This record gives sequence, structure tokens and C-alpha cells, in this order.
Amino acid sequence: MSKQNIFSRLTFSIFALISYMIYLLGMMVFVLRLLDYAPFIKATTFGFQLGVTGSICLDIALVLLFGAPHSVMARPGFKKYCRRIVPLAIERSLYVFITSITLVVLSCLWQPIDFEIWNVKTSLGMYVAYSIFLIGAILAVVSTFLIDHFELFGLRQAWDFLRKTEPHSTEFVTPSLYKLVRHPMMFGIILALWGTPLMNLGHLILSIGMTLYIIIGTFFEERDLVRTFGEKYLQYKRAVPMFWPFLKLKQRIAKD
Repeated sequence: MSKQNIFSRLTFSIFALISYMIYLLGMMVFVLRLLDYAPFIKATTFGFQLGVTGSICLDIALVLLFGAPHSVMARPGFKKYCRRIVPLAIERSLYVFITSITLVVLSCLWQPIDFEIWNVKTSLGMYVAYSIFLIGAILAVVSTFLIDHFELFGLRQAWDFLRKTEPHSTEFVTPSLYKLVRHPMMFGIILALWGTPLMNLGHLILSIGMTLYIIIGTFFEERDLVRTFGEKYLQYKRAVPMFWPFLKLKQRIAKD
């Protein structure tokens, strides 16, 4: 039994690490897709002769493919069911593994539709657009470390299990950026989705689809947070805007 226990703890830790590496790969290829990086698109994109209508349908289906497991697996009901068959130590890692795989599939199968919505060609305009993208990317990454990056991606749970230590209890904290917006990571992703000097129809579908997914997913996440933290989160919700910084301040100024 002792050998089996050691094997399980090592296996879970390896799986958590593999899931995290796939997540990093998924984010890398997704960023290259957002930037319309030509060598990446040429090397990895699987092109199909679908026409404009077929490409639009496939792109929408890819957004749904990413959003469905990402949303369902995050709900308490699914987690409760999942824990009957999946050990708690790798529950989060399994979530990261599946969502990262779907992100890689989305990035590689996405069909470019070269119908320009806008095309900023001035140096100042391109600088502003890429600055928005960069700010969004930095916000998204920094936000994960302000709470617990390693717990968020399942590494801490597997590490605690490997060391035979008790898992950390969930606490309600609002460090720095979380005092400006309730979801700075999601706000950063939205900025990255829309921060581009060249917006074609394919990119527009991706940006709209992901933004809608973020808004809907955040709505359900906040319902879960209210159930978990009760009045404490409701007070936080009334005081701090969901995405847009300083929105509450503007509303107060207008009211005064």
C-alpha cells in the first residue's frame, strides 16, 4: 500500500505538471493566433476549402467547443459529480488539461476570413493597438499571481498531495488590481482580444465569441462566489465594478 501511495502521489504530480505545460503551449499558440503571426498560421493552421459561410460556421463551433467544457467543468454541480471518480488532487489539473487542449485545437483549426473590418496603418495607431494588447496580456498574467497562480492551475493541489499536507482553505482576498475591478484577469483578456491594428472578419468572430463567453462565464462564476462567501462578496460586488476600472467612481461623480 505504501508503494501504491507513493506511485499515486508521483503520478498526480507529473500529470499536474504536464497539464500546466500544455496550458503554456495553448496560451502561446492562442497569442500567436491573435497576433495573426504569419509563420505560425502557415505552419500550424489546417486549411479547409469551406468558403466564407463554412469558415464562419467552423469558427463559431470552435468557440463553442472551447467554451462548453470550460464553463461546465467550473460549476459546483459538475465538480461534486467529478470528485466521485477524479481525485481532488488532480481535479483542477484535469480541468486545465481539457481546456488547454481545446484552446490548441481552436488556435490550429481556426479559419482566417480576410474581410477587413478595420486596418490601422499609421505608426501611432499601431503603437496604441499593440499597447492595448500588451497591457491586457500583462494584466491577465499578473492577476493570476496576485491570488494564487499555482493553485489556479492545479499545481499546488498536486504538490500538497505529494507532500501529504492539508490543502489550503479558500479565503476571500482582494489584492491591488482586485480593488479596481472584480475580474482583472478577464478584463486583461478582453483588452488582448480587441487590441489589434488589423481586425478582419475571422478575428472579429473570435473576439466577439470569446468576449461573450467571458461575460456569460463570469456571471455564473459570480453566482458561485456569492454562494461561497455570501454577504462579504455581495458588498464587494456593490463597491467594485466587474470589468471596467473606475466605473463606480464615474457613477458616483455623475450622481453627485
